[in-house]
Amino acid sequence: MADLANALEARQIGTLRYNFPYMESGSKRPDPPALCHATVRAAVEEARKQAPNIKLIAGGKSFGGRMTSQAQAAKPLPDVRGLAFVGFPLHPAKKPSTERATHLAEVKIPMLFLQGTRDDLADLTLLEPIVQRLGPSVTMKRIDGADHSFHALARSGRKDHEVMEELAGMIADWVDAL
Repeated sequence: MADLANALEARQIGTLRYNFPYMESGSKRPDPPALCHATVRAAVEEARKQAPNIKLIAGGKSFGGRMTSQAQAAKPLPDVRGLAFVGFPLHPAKKPSTERATHLAEVKIPMLFLQGTRDDLADLTLLEPIVQRLGPSVTMKRIDGADHSFHALARSGRKDHEVMEELAGMIADWVDAL
């Protein structure tokens, strides 16, 4: 996430990075959703305090993005104009399902999904129809050859920093269009 934050900074887009409590304590077991949602809300509030006059987008990588979308679905995040997901975890690896996406219909602001075509946590044949049903304010961008961590195969000729630049460009274009 640091590499993506740096690539966004180069495009004049600030980021606020944070950890969930379980990550801070070194646990591998995620916190209960209610605590994660409260953490997301606290981070959004801090971002509002730090930069009160800018367009606020929330989101995150994998679990962080899913917790952000759940928080938004439960009760809109104040002043947030869109959600950006960097590798939305639609299902556990090798267990394709769509249950983790049911709450997305309750999100009433624009959403951006950035998904690697080799992502084991998001079968694109399942995610793409969901995104289409969510309506025209929801966008999905495929990152060819990238996995859930956005590593591209060496034979693709693309380095990780090039993939991060691609992601940052997609996010910047989407934010500009809001």
